[in-house]
This record gives sequence, C-alpha cells and structure tokens, in this order.
Amino acid sequence: MESDHYNDPVVIGGCSVPVRVSRKSKPGLTTVNVGGIPIGSETVAIIAGPCAVENPHQLLETAKYVKEYGAVILRGGAFKPRSSPYNFQGLGEEGVRMLREAGKATGLPIVTEVMDTRQVAFVAENADMLQVGSRNMHNYPLLKEVGLTRKPILLKRGMMATLEEFLLAAEYILNQGNEQVVLCERGIRTFEPTTRNTLDLSAVPMLKHLTHLPVIVDPSHGTGHRWMVPTMAKAAVAAGADGLIIEVHYRPEEALCDGYQSLSPDEFSLLMAGLRKVANAVGRQIYQPPEHV
Repeated sequence: MESDHYNDPVVIGGCSVPVRVSRKSKPGLTTVNVGGIPIGSETVAIIAGPCAVENPHQLLETAKYVKEYGAVILRGGAFKPRSSPYNFQGLGEEGVRMLREAGKATGLPIVTEVMDTRQVAFVAENADMLQVGSRNMHNYPLLKEVGLTRKPILLKRGMMATLEEFLLAAEYILNQGNEQVVLCERGIRTFEPTTRNTLDLSAVPMLKHLTHLPVIVDPSHGTGHRWMVPTMAKAAVAAGADGLIIEVHYRPEEALCDGYQSLSPDEFSLLMAGLRKVANAVGRQIYQPPEHV
C-alpha cells in the first residue's frame, strides 16, 4: 500500500520538519492575505495597536494614530490570557465588536486573539485574522478549530517551544486545509531576567529556511521594555522578517495592560521612519496600500 508521504518528516538543516510546512512541499513562498494586506511578499507589513481593547475612545484614537504613521493591520486583545486571575481579563465579545467598528472606521483589517474553541466561530465572523497566542501554541483542539475557519491565522511561538515544536503546531492548522498561517517569533523564556523574554531573532532566518510560511516578529513581548522595541524591530527587519506586530497605546501610562512595553504615537512615528530606512538598506520596503504609494 502506498504510504502517505505527508506523515513522514523531512530533515532540513538538521531539523525534522513536517512536509506541509516545509519548503519541500512548496518550493515557493506563501503570501497570506489579511483583508487585502499581503504578509510574506517582498514588502514588510506592520501590525500595530493596543495590547487590550479598553473602550471605544482608546481604541479608535490609537487606531487613527497607527494608521496615520504606517500600520496596515490593527491589533487589539479582547480575550486576555493573564498570569493572574485578578488582572484585567479583557472585554470579551464586546471588545471584538469594538475592534470591528474601529477597523471599519479606519479601513484597517483587524487581528485579535482567540483562546478557546468556543470563541472561534464568533471571532472568525468578526475579525480578518485570528491570533493563537503563545500560551495556546500547544492547544491542539484550538489549532484544529482555527484551521477549519479558513481565515488567516497568526500563530505565536510558545514561550518554551523549539522551532520544531512551533512548526508542528502550524502543521495542525495546515492539516485542516488552511495554509493561511503567519508564524510569529515573540521571545522565549530563558535564564535572563532583565528582559520579559529573550527575543530569538535567529529564528527568523531559520524558519524562512525551513518553511514557506511568512514569519513576523513581536518586539513588544520579546523585550518587555518600551525603549528596546525600536532597536529590536529594526533588527527583525534586517534579519528578514515579513512583518512586525507592535503594541501602541495613545496614552501608555494609562493602559490597563502592558503599558510599559507599549509605544506612544510619537514613538511609533519615529520607529516607522527608522524602519523604512532599514528596509530600504536591505532591499525591501515597508508595505503601503496602493492609494498611499
């Protein structure tokens, strides 16, 4: 009987990688389309917005700023996985609706995290892209469920996951017939306490060597320090990242979640100017919608 070659791992660069996510299954590169915005093309896509949706005013003001300065996808958390049960847990479905309205008002596609299989249908109906956070990278029922939606999926690397484990998690989604997956390096937990996580920028070229899927970087969670975000964001673009996801709040000092790692609008504006220079230096461009070019 003929064997199913998709079940056989392919060894590339010393790493055992499942066939569907590997370049052997698809020599070309996958471009994921998020509401008309390409991730994985020759350009670099910038995703930005607050860590958490707090209220309509906070969200809309932040969305206006990030769009003005060059972000092309709006992020915002409605269901918040927090280490302490006493911290702000997000606004849930109401937060998703606020995000949808802010996206409509600004013309930005939206991405938000889904934490539970019971949330998938609602979030998929309202968002342009679904995020699976680091804590849920090993949540295989959730990976299968988001794979069935056929919506673009932003999959974050688990905080203690190897790249092989990361790719195997992506394989769960692709195995449901959904190839619209963007991988996100967001830092891993090491012995170093001075940063929130250790941002593994070596993962960017390695993943792009192993897989056809787009790779983006989260310098906000990767460092946990607002002042470090611009440096690591530029380094990520220089390393070949297909995009960035950056936390921005119109008043970081008032943020209910992760204000210490969120950029102010002015800081985000300066970062975008620097990113354009770095992108140009390595032969790439920060993506802009055709009407803005």
